[in-house]
Amino acid sequence: MTKSLKIIEVKSEIGAGTRGASLGVDAIKIAALDFGSRFFKKHKSIEVPNENHLLLESTGSPYAKRISGILTMVERVSEEVKNTLGNNEFPIVLAGDHSTAAGTISGIKAAYPKSRLGVIWIDAHADMHSPYTTPSGNMHGMPLAMVLDEDNTDSKVNKLDQETINYWYQLKNVENIAPKINYRDLVLISARDMEKPEEHLIKKNKVKNITTAEFRKRGVERTVIETMMYLDHCDLIYVSFDVDSLDPTASRGTGTPVAQGLTEKEAGGLMTRLITHHKVCCFEIVEVNPTLDKENQMAEHAFEILIKATNAFRNE
Repeated sequence: MTKSLKIIEVKSEIGAGTRGASLGVDAIKIAALDFGSRFFKKHKSIEVPNENHLLLESTGSPYAKRISGILTMVERVSEEVKNTLGNNEFPIVLAGDHSTAAGTISGIKAAYPKSRLGVIWIDAHADMHSPYTTPSGNMHGMPLAMVLDEDNTDSKVNKLDQETINYWYQLKNVENIAPKINYRDLVLISARDMEKPEEHLIKKNKVKNITTAEFRKRGVERTVIETMMYLDHCDLIYVSFDVDSLDPTASRGTGTPVAQGLTEKEAGGLMTRLITHHKVCCFEIVEVNPTLDKENQMAEHAFEILIKATNAFRNE
């Protein structure tokens, strides 16, 4: 039985350091209209309420900015993803900043608590900081640490107050499951901008990171086969695509662009092959920021990747 797609819109940007990612979902919808596509009319969609009003208030802890709002968002996204999977639908999550991906992973684990979950993280960054190691306090750099139940106290540089410690503990324990994934079940693709604490974790836990150069050398087909073989022991796989994995020459429309990324064509080919794999249960696109863009280019790239991937999914 083919599952129907359900779009989960998360217009949250409280985890980012730059403003504008909450507008990414609507920018992708505008790109769809410009392409004359009925994609958003055709598929069921739901919007998760956001906490962006917190942007007008104090950030709270400098090492975990707006952490109370992040916890609320992670719980809401988790609930929505869990319900979507429970209805035998395939969630396509379109989100603002990447922090809420911890909610997506939590929701998958809550829906399938006995299943081993693999994660393919296509991103310029490793997003493994904790409040103890973060240089910025922006929580979109922390979603993998949340689901790995990782403090990385070996690399500790920040001293946290008790309230932050409590919120961080709650974030790691959303759905009362911690850790939600293991390092062995994680593959990074195109990660190229890491700080020392993250490099320490990647080395210590032997995390598989396929660099842009390695990806080019192997090509889409071989990269996908190798990734799926590496995650063969997992029951389910979630794919998270941060548009900053794309090279900035394609578009600057994301908060933290980094050189030497993927082309739109490479990313599209990669997504199309991944989404058709029978173990992939959820797909996410994050961090489109039209305020940093010209002529909505990044949203157009994101929409083209989304269309390629979902067409492949339907034609399986």
